[in-house]
Amino acid sequence: MKLATYRDGSRDGQLVVVSRDLSQAHYASHVANRLQQVLDDWNFLSPQLQDIFDALNAGRARHAFPFDPAQCMAPLPRAYQYVSAAAYSSHAELLRKASGGASPEQVSGPAMHQGAGDALLGAHDPLRCANEAFGLDFGAGVAVVTGDIPQECAADRALEGVRLLMLCNETTLRHLVREDGAPGVQSQPGTAFSPVAITPDELGEAWSRGRVNLPLQCSWNGRKVGMCEAGTDMAYHFGQLIAYLAKTRALRAGTILGATPVANAGLEKKGQWSWPAGFNCIAGKRAMETLQDGQAATEYMRYSDTVRIDMKNAAGHSLFGAIEQEVVS
Repeated sequence: MKLATYRDGSRDGQLVVVSRDLSQAHYASHVANRLQQVLDDWNFLSPQLQDIFDALNAGRARHAFPFDPAQCMAPLPRAYQYVSAAAYSSHAELLRKASGGASPEQVSGPAMHQGAGDALLGAHDPLRCANEAFGLDFGAGVAVVTGDIPQECAADRALEGVRLLMLCNETTLRHLVREDGAPGVQSQPGTAFSPVAITPDELGEAWSRGRVNLPLQCSWNGRKVGMCEAGTDMAYHFGQLIAYLAKTRALRAGTILGATPVANAGLEKKGQWSWPAGFNCIAGKRAMETLQDGQAATEYMRYSDTVRIDMKNAAGHSLFGAIEQEVVS
């Protein structure tokens, strides 16, 4: 299935079912008004939404209407919690090398931080920045929405708790991070999500062992800057990430876990650094420049800058719809 949340003047919006080709939609109000309702009672309500989805794709839905991504809030506008995981160790290692930091001691799992889940952004919502000097950076990634996950859940069982997948743009104010490089409470102004959330089976063979094996496309001011394979260098798959998060406490249905930014390993040859697949955050680009030239040259985002994030299947069709945002004051 593909699900979205339309604006209706409320904080949680109105749940709609979206056709596979993202051309048509149908309100799900006779089944559930909000996506959180479905997540709370997934086994009973999701088959009813599946019936709407099948009717849409077959052209049998009587009250279908053209789908407009610009009318979408985040698929889950408010979440019990949003957690971001550094699932791509090559990206963290690149930033460490560029900053001259010492190699960290052996750790038992991925680095994670708690993000704000009270006001998640829609795919076309503006990126509001109080001051350009804060160093606004985009961060293109993939996120999952879970069902109920018990404490100390094993990774394979945790993977079965993945209900939906989305694209995300986790923005960071790089000049407001803590001295140790970790995000501070004011350095994460918001996270935006793709117009639709999809069930794992919509990915077909691209969803394998807890990874999405497709390239994530990222453009900045209309210029393609990233084409990183989302599954290739993912050190921890989503089952492992969920299990690590649930190590000491249970997770409620509606937990969002993001793996961002998606990154592929950079290459070093005779002192020259390259990043063949591009970059999904400016900090990564600046780190590569620092390693190669001794200092970063790329500036962070400015007012009127735009960022676009999308993922297409093997046939070239958008799976989630694109995140398209503009920086505003």
